Amino acid sequence: MIEYKPVSLADQVFDRLENDILTGVYPRGEVLTELRLSEELGVSRTPIREALRRLEQEHIVEAHSRGMTVIGIGREDAHFIFEIRSRIEGLAAAACARNATEEQLREMKDMIELQEFYSEKAESDKVKTLDSSFHELIYRGTGSTVIYDTLLPLHKKLLKFRKNSLSNFSRAAVSAKEHRTIYEAIAARDEKAAEQAMLTHVAKAQEHFEKNTLLP
Repeated sequence: MIEYKPVSLADQVFDRLENDILTGVYPRGEVLTELRLSEELGVSRTPIREALRRLEQEHIVEAHSRGMTVIGIGREDAHFIFEIRSRIEGLAAAACARNATEEQLREMKDMIELQEFYSEKAESDKVKTLDSSFHELIYRGTGSTVIYDTLLPLHKKLLKFRKNSLSNFSRAAVSAKEHRTIYEAIAARDEKAAEQAMLTHVAKAQEHFEKNTLLP
């Protein structure tokens, strides 16, 4: 049964289903019905219906006569997500170097120190959370809602796929070092260095992802 937390039940169901689809629990072509999911998750059909509607809007499932069919994200989709990130995240890092507040820089530094600490202790769940938080703070630091709204959903989708990748602690440690390089350039207000450091980070992440993630 799904764990209850102080967020809406529909949000919990959405996060659970999105994660299960993106990690292959429900493979491409699987048919999901409200009744089946209600029984599996132990919740009523109302939050299931809302979650499926949101998944359909994100083109992760599509409606058919028998229910919702899983589309998921395939290797080509992941490739295009990285291509988009490679074109925009460098811009985001440069904008963050230009616009981030001192408070945001302090938060960024704290996140990197925690990521380094937990990567040494091989605590993959905490490393994954801090990875996401670091990138989200950069998106916020740009001062652009367009950049934030474009990059955050893409990063979150890939992060679910990268769960096993980030469990590879050699990559986790390297990623933490890359984050520190990005942070130092941003803190120095060096837009070009921040952009290049981010582009290098995304390229290495893509290379590791494509070698270590099984996708259709």
